[in-house]
Amino acid sequence: MEAIACRGLTKRYGSVIAVDNLDLCVEQGSVFGFLGPNGAGKTTTVRLLVGLSQPTGGQASIVGQCVRINSVDLRSRIGYLPEEPSFYNWMSGRDFLLYVGELFRLPSKENKVRCDELLEFAGLKEAAKRKIGGYSKGMRQRLGLAQAMMNRPDVLFLDEPCSALDPIGRREVLDAIVKLKSHTTIFMSTHILADVERTCDTVGIIDKGRLVIQEDTQRLRERFARPVFEVEVEGDASRLAARIRSLPWVTAVEEAGRESGAMLRIRAGDIAAARRELPGIVSDSGLILIRYELISPSLEDVFIQMIGVREKS
Repeated sequence: MEAIACRGLTKRYGSVIAVDNLDLCVEQGSVFGFLGPNGAGKTTTVRLLVGLSQPTGGQASIVGQCVRINSVDLRSRIGYLPEEPSFYNWMSGRDFLLYVGELFRLPSKENKVRCDELLEFAGLKEAAKRKIGGYSKGMRQRLGLAQAMMNRPDVLFLDEPCSALDPIGRREVLDAIVKLKSHTTIFMSTHILADVERTCDTVGIIDKGRLVIQEDTQRLRERFARPVFEVEVEGDASRLAARIRSLPWVTAVEEAGRESGAMLRIRAGDIAAARRELPGIVSDSGLILIRYELISPSLEDVFIQMIGVREKS
């Protein structure tokens, strides 16, 4: 079943097209990574999907319900964590969650139980009575996740949930997102590729308001990213690099200097030929081999390739 569906969704601001004829489908129970560079249209798309902005054209639906601006019924079925969540800093974390529960008209007993569940989930049980103004950024983001889950939403929207966090805060928030996988459909907008790779089942890449591709995360790597051979040697590697560049199965060679040598990153159009011939070529160079490794492709490789194709077109 489709948790989210967009058909020709468009948003213009004067002559600027922020979202351009977007067709998108997110399956129920999945974690969807909405990936793109800053300014690609990610936040605008999220605002359209949660009913905070009126589309110029097209339409969207959440769990079969048409999205309309300021729809109270729709908001009862979704959770939303904006890029920069706001809190009442004079409130404690517990008081804030209870307040959110009251806004959703949860019965008093259920509200308290749900509040305790989410404080435990967010790792904020010990800090529940502290004022939010004294929370770290990571704690505030985890509190934001908790408030977004207060109504047990069918779909949870996260807009750049880790962009302003330090490594520890990022890890805490990503761990919390992973825990949510079994509870709700998650739509996560981000420009941090490693976060998508760690948490998401499916990826959509947007650039300049248009969807470049939507695909299963693993399948995306397999289709568009090829492994890279990394060769680290002692000594001058310029002749070795030139020799490798001349081979018919090589598509690119990147050379980076090291304190006592060099590191070559080699991309091959024919992986089998590279596996077969490259070790002998390195051995024949007479250089001392420090490291030889086949690096598996990442979403970063895919992202650079897809965005590069669009920029050239």
